[in-house]
Amino acid sequence: MRNLSSIILSFGFAAALAAQNPHGADLKIDCASCHSPKGWEISASYWQNYNPDQPRVSQVTGTVWGPDTLRFHHGKTSFALTGRHATVDCRGCHENLVFSETPSDCNSCHSDVHQQTVGTDCARCHTTANWLIDNIPELHIQNGFPLTGVHQPVSCEQCHTSAQNLQFNRIGNDCISCHLQDYQATTQPNHQQAGYSTNCLECHDVFTPDWGGGNISHDFFPLTKGHDIADCRQCHEGGNFTNTPNTCNACHTSDFTQATNPNHTALNIPNDCAMCHTTEPEWEPATFPIHNNYYALNGAHATIANNCASCHNGDYNNTPNTCNGCHNADYTQTNNPNHAALHFSTDCASCHTETAWSPATFDHDAQFFPIYSGKHNGEWSACTDCHTNPSNYAEFSCTSCHTNPQTNNDHNGIGGYTYNSQACLACHPTGSAADGFDHNTTDFPLTGAHLTAQCVACHATGYAGTPTQCSACHTTDFNQSTNPNHAALNFPTDCAMCHTTAPNWAPATFPIHNNYYALNGAHAAIANNCATCHNGNYNNTPNTCFGCHAPEYNSATNPNHAGAGFPNTCENCHTESAWEPSTFNHDQQYFRIYSGNHKNEWNQCVECHTTPGNFSSFSCIDCHEHDNPSSLAQDHQGVSGYQHVSSACYNCHPNGN
Repeated sequence: MRNLSSIILSFGFAAALAAQNPHGADLKIDCASCHSPKGWEISASYWQNYNPDQPRVSQVTGTVWGPDTLRFHHGKTSFALTGRHATVDCRGCHENLVFSETPSDCNSCHSDVHQQTVGTDCARCHTTANWLIDNIPELHIQNGFPLTGVHQPVSCEQCHTSAQNLQFNRIGNDCISCHLQDYQATTQPNHQQAGYSTNCLECHDVFTPDWGGGNISHDFFPLTKGHDIADCRQCHEGGNFTNTPNTCNACHTSDFTQATNPNHTALNIPNDCAMCHTTEPEWEPATFPIHNNYYALNGAHATIANNCASCHNGDYNNTPNTCNGCHNADYTQTNNPNHAALHFSTDCASCHTETAWSPATFDHDAQFFPIYSGKHNGEWSACTDCHTNPSNYAEFSCTSCHTNPQTNNDHNGIGGYTYNSQACLACHPTGSAADGFDHNTTDFPLTGAHLTAQCVACHATGYAGTPTQCSACHTTDFNQSTNPNHAALNFPTDCAMCHTTAPNWAPATFPIHNNYYALNGAHAAIANNCATCHNGNYNNTPNTCFGCHAPEYNSATNPNHAGAGFPNTCENCHTESAWEPSTFNHDQQYFRIYSGNHKNEWNQCVECHTTPGNFSSFSCIDCHEHDNPSSLAQDHQGVSGYQHVSSACYNCHPNGN
């Protein structure tokens, strides 16, 4: 009974303590799990002697205390006890009784010997087992600077220098951060003077144990074959490694301009060397991918595009670009048919393609003239029957078989007929009389002088493509014309503008007369009567009125132009429409002599116009008191500015009053 009372008392006591838990509200476990009625303090010797593998019985409750009951389950919290933390006294971390207020970051318990040079998160580098670090390479990778090559065996303090060797201030991931002194001290070559990049990796290999030039990584411009040279100065002239160009032409301009086979400059070959050349020494072998810009390689030529010697034979300047230039041997050796003996054209392309010599496209009946069909089938034995000039198969003869007078008789009444082989082919392209040619059904009907012209006069070089413009046949006539001189006057070469097809170029019109002298009024009425003005001379015809109308001027009597000394500028008084009415009106334009005080006071013009030939000169004082100037002066007494001068008279008395 006494034991039962003790147990009840203990539970009551524990309940009272739970209501006032000094560990904070977050800790909800049985107090008896850690404490006894003898006292709340758990002795340090207890914990020192505690062995979790040897359970103990609580003297208060008789409970068996073991690893799962005596110790707090830290693994169920956010801070599991691992490594060295598993054996640490609770009070080593929990400085007060409210366990939830204990921080969980490393830096709160452990002094930062690195002086915050690597941050405050110890767990980035350390574990709870010990302070030793075994993943330094991985840590460097995380920081963006892998310890590879020559950096791998280097000790930390060689780069991270400090008094205690425990401060690891960041020194940058660029090479120059550590190797600035190496950069500045280098003299062969002098990096600073040459303006070298401070990115060491552009030239040096991190896996090479020294800075030697032979170990430079030139991957940005691979040094292969012809570029695989030991003397850097061949490209980096003057020790300047910063602005060295990386285009072929920048270094090889002299090679380009001095090239003669082929002559690169003369042929306007692009200066992009890599387009044709590799880095092989002596520029060979080379390709020529732009060959088609100079000579298109098609068919069989395309299959030998890379076998340059087949056509060029080592000479790239004087290679012919005609078929016969390369294939003359094929031409002369051909015997089926014998091209040379038959004097075939050396223009291979007229029969052959670039793909192969056969099949050939030569088809006499379709391309030229039916000799294997139609009227001429079986009428010949050898090519020379028609091609009477063996050296030129462009020439042929019809009249050697179609002789006169029979041929002439067969063509009676046919306009344009001429006894000529070219004319025969033009009218009878298939060799049949039924397909005779009628020029009037074409775009160029024969009229006028063209009716009597022989065909060869226009079709001297054949009938295909004969031009229809006048100037194509009559340029010589145009240039030799002298009356008028067509070339000197810059006449258009369109003959039909002025001429018809009538013989001798007459009659002719001149619809562009106004471009040289405008025909208006009475002149327009005689525009087609050229002889009236030109009288057969079209070069020296005057272009002034008097030049043509001097007889009218001299014969005029009302008034007498010549006698009165009228000017010979007809246009001053007359128009081009007619001589009358004329625009000369002395009373309205100049001075009243047919009305007013001067009417009937004169007989001849010279009474006032005393200077013959100069009608702008006149005299008033010859009539007005010319014998007694003093009397006239008396009449103007008191008139300011009076002068005894004719011009003064006119200025004051413009109407004669």
